[in-house]
Amino acid sequence: MLYCVYPPRGDMEMIFMEEHRHTHTKAALHRLARAIGHMNAVKTMIESGRDCAEILIQLSAVRAEIAGVSKVILKDHIDHCVVDAVQSGDEERIRRLKDAVDRLL
Repeated sequence: MLYCVYPPRGDMEMIFMEEHRHTHTKAALHRLARAIGHMNAVKTMIESGRDCAEILIQLSAVRAEIAGVSKVILKDHIDHCVVDAVQSGDEERIRRLKDAVDRLL
């Protein structure tokens, strides 16, 4: 199965890639759910006029969860996507993979 990826930064070119499963999908989704929960808490705190310091602490929890998701996905990226691209000699895919890591970091 193929799926379309719209590159970030307003590029209009679509990239078609084969769909694949990552080995840590469950962990990534779990961390995303926690980040979403923290974001909902931040929204509620702002709406109810909570103390700025408390909101900032909750935002730091959001940042930590997003960093955790990024690490999980990066590990899968290295273990599977990078290895597959190098083994197949797919220079374009390797370039896109490097761009993705650069944007993450």
